[in-house]
Formats: sequence, C-alpha cells, structure tokens
Amino acid sequence: MTKTQTFSAIMFSSINCYTPPVMKTMITDSIMVAAEFISSGEVVAFPTETVYGLGASIFDQDAIQKIFLAKGRPTDNPLIAHLGSRSQIEQIVSEVTPVAAKLMDVFFPGPLTLVMAKSADVPPMATAGLETIGVRMPAHQTALNFIRACRFPLVAPSANLSGKPSPTTWEAVKTDLDGRISCILKGEQTDFGLESTVVDCTGEILLVLRAGAITLEQLRAVIPATQLAKADANFPARSPGLKYRHYSPQAQVVVVNDLTAMRPNNSAFIGLQAPSVSAEFHQILICQNVAQYAKSLFQFFRQCDEVGIQTIYCESVEERGLGLALMDRIKRAASS
Repeated sequence: MTKTQTFSAIMFSSINCYTPPVMKTMITDSIMVAAEFISSGEVVAFPTETVYGLGASIFDQDAIQKIFLAKGRPTDNPLIAHLGSRSQIEQIVSEVTPVAAKLMDVFFPGPLTLVMAKSADVPPMATAGLETIGVRMPAHQTALNFIRACRFPLVAPSANLSGKPSPTTWEAVKTDLDGRISCILKGEQTDFGLESTVVDCTGEILLVLRAGAITLEQLRAVIPATQLAKADANFPARSPGLKYRHYSPQAQVVVVNDLTAMRPNNSAFIGLQAPSVSAEFHQILICQNVAQYAKSLFQFFRQCDEVGIQTIYCESVEERGLGLALMDRIKRAASS
C-alpha cells in the first residue's frame, strides 16, 4: 500500500463512520460575515463562475476535514485551491513551471485549474496525500472579494452532497447542506454551470485531466501539444471528478442520439431540439445552444428530482468545444 493509499484509508475510515452535527446554517449576502466564519475555522459555501464551492482555509486541516464530513466526500478525492490573487500562489505551490505561468497569463482569473507541485505548508488532507495540488483563480467578483477577505487561499470542492449534481444556485446548496455547514454566501446562478477544466502541468506534456469551461481548443491555441489524459486505475486521481460517482440525480439518465427512440413515461428531456413527442414529457427544456445546455444541466437534474421524475433523456452533442465537458458530465451521470 502506497503512502497516499495509507493516508486515504485511515482518513476515509474516520469520516465514513461519522455524521456531522446538525447546526444552524446562516444565509448571508455579506462577504465580511462569511469571511468571519472562515476565520473561526468553519466552512462556507460561496458562488463562483462555474458552480458553488464549499470553502475552508487551505492551512486549517480541521476546517478541511469539515468539508469532507459535510459532503460525505471520500478523502482520496483531492480538493482544488482557490486564489484571491495570483500572488497567493507562492503560499501553496513549490514551483510554477513556464507552461503554468503562460496559462495563468492567458486564463487567470477564469475556470481553469492547474495541477502543480504543492508547498510543504499545504496539509495532506487538502491533496488526498498527493504531492501536487490543483489551483485556480475564479473569474467571479464575489468569489475573489470573499477569498481576499479570508486572507488565505481556500480549498473548495462543489458545495453539494457527494455524488449529487453540482449546485449552480444558493438554493441548491441549501437543499443539500442546510444544517451541515455554518454559512452560505448568496449569489446569482453561476455563469457556466460546469466545473473548471483541470490540466496537469507537472509533466513534459500538458494533460487535460477533466474537461470543463475552458475548452481543449482554447488550451491548444496557447499550448499546441495539449492532450487529453487517459484514465489509469493504477494511479491516484490528481483531479476531482475522475474516480467516484458524480453529477447524478436520483432519476436514471439516458443519453440519446435518436430523438424518436424515447419512451416518455414519467420522464423528462433536455437538449437542443424538441422531440416529436414533446407534449408527453413531464418536464422538458430546449436550450438555444451548447452553452445554455451546460449552464442548465445540473439545475434541470435537480428540478426533475423535486417532482419525482424517473428517467431523464439527455440529447447528445458533438464532443468538441464546450460539448466535450457537457458530454463528460452527462455520461458520468448516466453510468452511475
């Protein structure tokens, strides 16, 4: 058993048998009030441009553990650090490679996470025992102001119960985590609706570990040799969203290419074009483009669960541009 596996096994055992205490969750639009909770060693849900995150100080291992407890998240699933300014990266990363610096020049702030060698000051719980850490700087003013008010970088996975669709509204956070966390910082619905793109900057070739709002085409415009990583079960995951059940509603998700091959019995549909049997669906959402489809997907999943939909049909799209990330999330939800 490796060092990472030993750490994860011990921590997962302790978290898996623990139920977080019921607490009163404050809902506020005050950045300073929310930042006080972070200073007190608590966790706070906050908006970003991708999805809502659940933040704790990156240097407070007890607070980081509260994230895992609140979410029911396996501890071998690493967290992503969120910066309020580029200067904070020096606190948590041991080396910024030339490739990473080039990507930061183009995409920071923005929905891109860079995996780099971590500083010795970062607790192992934040990285699932790995010697690397994912880092991003949100392109969301409330998120940036909040992180700056906290005075330290925050680690923040999505602010949902582990395995459920990521939250794109503060109301979705409340549905999952009310009574399990101390505070929710209110904001508008998120802009992208899908999590950040994650790229590994530690090797000779830039590898996309998780598709997201920054597309493969955009990355190749800066680093032409960028490649999509292949899953390898023999190595620990360096990015969230690669190993465990993710993004899944209670309903069964079915990917469809042929819109005539659906059975609309207590079911819903989301896609770009209306099926001929539209009137027979309990819920239906026709999106104007792939960007709207991506922004609406997780919220649509949650709305279907609220009314007891049994099957959600998702129209497939071409896996290029943002469609690559969208289909990744749909396929993962369908395979759960």
